[in-house]
Order: sequence, then C-alpha cells, then structure tokens
Amino acid sequence: MDYLKELEGKSVHDCYHHQIKVMDKMVSTPRIWVHGPVIVGAGPSGLAAAACLKQKDIPSLILEKAECLASMWQHKTYDRLCLHLPKQFCQLPLMPFPKNFPSYPTKQQFLTYLKNYAEHFDLKPAFSTTVVSAEFDHRSGFWRVKTEGMKKNEDVEYVCKWLIVATGENAEEVVPQIEGMGEFQGTILHTSSYKSGSMFCGKNVLVVGCGNSGMEVCLDLCNHNAHPSLVVRNTVHILPQQMLGKSTFGLSMCLLKCFPIRFVDQFLLVMSHIMLGDTSQFGLNRPKLGPLELKNLNGKTPVLDVGTLAQIRSGKIKVCRGIKRLTQHTVEFVDGKVKNFDAIILATGYKSNVPSWLKGTDMFSGKDGLPKKPFPNGWKGENGLYTVGFTKRGLLGASIDAKKIAEDIQHSWKVIEEATHVFA
Repeated sequence: MDYLKELEGKSVHDCYHHQIKVMDKMVSTPRIWVHGPVIVGAGPSGLAAAACLKQKDIPSLILEKAECLASMWQHKTYDRLCLHLPKQFCQLPLMPFPKNFPSYPTKQQFLTYLKNYAEHFDLKPAFSTTVVSAEFDHRSGFWRVKTEGMKKNEDVEYVCKWLIVATGENAEEVVPQIEGMGEFQGTILHTSSYKSGSMFCGKNVLVVGCGNSGMEVCLDLCNHNAHPSLVVRNTVHILPQQMLGKSTFGLSMCLLKCFPIRFVDQFLLVMSHIMLGDTSQFGLNRPKLGPLELKNLNGKTPVLDVGTLAQIRSGKIKVCRGIKRLTQHTVEFVDGKVKNFDAIILATGYKSNVPSWLKGTDMFSGKDGLPKKPFPNGWKGENGLYTVGFTKRGLLGASIDAKKIAEDIQHSWKVIEEATHVFA
C-alpha cells in the first residue's frame, strides 16, 4: 500500500484538498485525494493514457482488479494468438515495438512489450484493487471512486477531478443461453478458457461464433488433429490478411486517404474474391454492406483469414447453421441436422462491465455496456469523465484516445497548477 502514502503526501499540498475535508470524517473507509486522474484498468488502454499524461507531467493513479498488467491478455487468450494487425498499428503512444519483433507479434511478445512499456514510463498500478463504484459528487465537484482490496483494511475511496475508464470493451464473457445446455454431457467452455487444441485431439468439437477468434480456434483445433465444426448464424466478411504484399488493414487505410469508403470496400471485395473465391459456397455469406462501411456502422470487424478458409475448403472444418437445442451428446441445428459432439467452444465475444460500477450516468447504456452514440468524440464525457479504448478501433483507437485525453486534461491541469502557486 505504499502508493497510498505517496498519494496522501501529495494531497497535503493541493489547493483543492480543503474541499474534501468537509466530507464525513467518521466513515470507516479512508478517503484519499488523488492529485491527477484516476485510471480504471491496467491493460493497454490504461497504460497508454497514463504514459501520455506522464509525458505532460501529469500524475495519475491506475487501479487494476487483477494482480498483473493486461490480465485479459495474460489469462484469457489462447496460446497461438498473434496480433491480427501489423505492429505499427498496435503500438502504444511514445514507444514503438522493438525492431526485431515480427510484423505480427505473438501474445508473449506483446505482453513483454507491455511490461517494458510500464517500466519505461515508471507506471505502477495499484493491483488487486477492484472498483465497486464511481460516481460524480455534484456538491464537491469531484469523482468518488470506491474500491475493495484483497483484505478488508485495504478498502479505499479515492477522490479525483478526472476519471478515465480504461477497462475496455472486452471485460466480461458473453455466454449465450442455449436450450439443453444443462443436459449436454460434454465440455462447454468460452474461448476465454481455451488455451490450445491439444486437449481436444481426436474429438468432435463445435465452435460457436465466426469472428476472428472462432475462426482461429477452429484452425488451432485442426492443427491438433481435432475435428472442428463452425456455427455460422449470420453473414460475415472474410478478407485475406495480406493484399498486394501489404497488410489488408494498412492498404485500406492508405486507400481511404484518396477514395470514398464505398470504393475501397468494392476494391477489397473484388480482391477477396480473386484471392479467396466465393465464400458463399461454403456457407459463409457476405453482408450487403461492405466491410469498412459495416465496421463504421455497428463496429463489426471483418475476419482476417490466417488459413482457416483453406481448411473449410478442404472439408476439415465443417460449417453448420444456428443451434436449435442440445441433448446429452448431440446438437440439433435449425436446419434439422443432428450431430454428435464431445465439446462446445463458445467464441461468442465479450462485453463491457462499466455499467455495473459507474453510477449516476447513462453514458454506458449502449449495446454490451458500451458508450452511447451521442458520447462526444467517443472519448470525452461530462464532469471530467473520459474513456479510452471504447470506439471499436482496437489498439490503434485506444492510442488515439489516450493522446486526446492527455491533451484535454492538460488545459485544466495548467489552470489548477497556476492556482496552486497562488494559494501556496
């Protein structure tokens, strides 16, 4: 708890500290004034925000419920995971990836990068600290962030002028309710618990969900001699990971600088048809809107193929329609087909958990606990509330958010620092 002593020392010299003293001194939970923003989440988004603030000499406190940096990456990702976009689009502000890293860094390389990033900027989150509520106090004009530690005597309420939500879009698993789940005798697990296909060697496995994770898990199962099937309920855009010797994402970004989005979408679809063929013949129908336009409209990311489609084409991965019900050992599909499976893996995504602890605002009342459309610029709310990494633009979007937030807070920070010198 050394960070608490450090914060207490800083708060004594702050000209706003006297406003906090009017709060009830008889409460059992200690209150601590934070001289700078409180950042909730020590993943890539939270680290990026803290680093950008530090560059402008603005201190911050990072609160993290897990015991480590980037707990989602550490504990809830599969072993073969690599970044789906080239490293130049995934690096955090102010520090690029090492030159010797491959274009698509592995999970372990990315975690090493995050560790080095935190050390480089001397970022020291308060680990094992769960935010149970955060609410803006209109009487004092500050945010009150209540936390729970591992032990009872570690419960603290932090008071701050700025609150940065950096817990990400993927905080909690989305687990669909399927008729008969309680009867199924095989294994049912979410991709957050999937590590490798080695434990499914020789088994019939049904993967539910055809996003990037579902596709890659199917490929991993194939590589470990399992027999995967893939549930595809909706339309999906599948694009090659590389086009014309460049990353599809990078090429798209370049084209968008010169051409309208619909033209770029048509180019991507023509190239995909040339390189991948007609995916509808495998039960993978494309949406009516183009991949980039669809991404802008509802945040749905196209699948970047890393080899899964070839296994579908060869018949090693079977494509199935939606699930109607489960029995002890079988799955009945909506088209009437019934098949036996040993395991079901739910690649059904994640949702934000912000609505469970951010009180007094409906800004996160959008789908899956994400900010509503009116949220200004996607990163700035009211009363000193900010979000980083909630614009469905991945690590690149989080880095852009972090820079904008630091610049915005800097304007208020200068005013406060000047006032501090006046009252000192």
